[in-house]
Amino acid sequence: MRKSWISGQTAALALIATMAGTMAAGQDADAGARLYERHCATCHGLDGEGHGPMAGILVIEPTDLTSLAAQDEGTFPVLRVIQRIDGRDPLVAHGSPMPVYGDFFEGDDTALKTASGQTVMTSRAIADLVAFLETMQTAEE
Repeated sequence: MRKSWISGQTAALALIATMAGTMAAGQDADAGARLYERHCATCHGLDGEGHGPMAGILVIEPTDLTSLAAQDEGTFPVLRVIQRIDGRDPLVAHGSPMPVYGDFFEGDDTALKTASGQTVMTSRAIADLVAFLETMQTAEE
């Protein structure tokens, strides 16, 4: 019988990932920032506050992405964010659904955890966007 050993470094990384909540191994906030600039900033703005160049022509004002955690009692709403991006929870923005990038970001599945510990499967690209959006959160005022 062959025993499998986890090195101290691997165990420490697993503990850090667990303590970080939604940060799954391999989430890349820098890659998420690049995806955000390319696909989201047009409506939500580079600062994420909802004042991108297209915001003025939308029927419904884009969400302030910097206050998602504050609006959810200080907990970043991982599941809701994932489902808005991939289209499982559509949001009507300008007479049609918010652009849904689920098909574009498909593949390379990874698991994220919600604050309650629920595992959510999503693509690596969406996981990276979630990591970046978490860095944008501002403290409650």
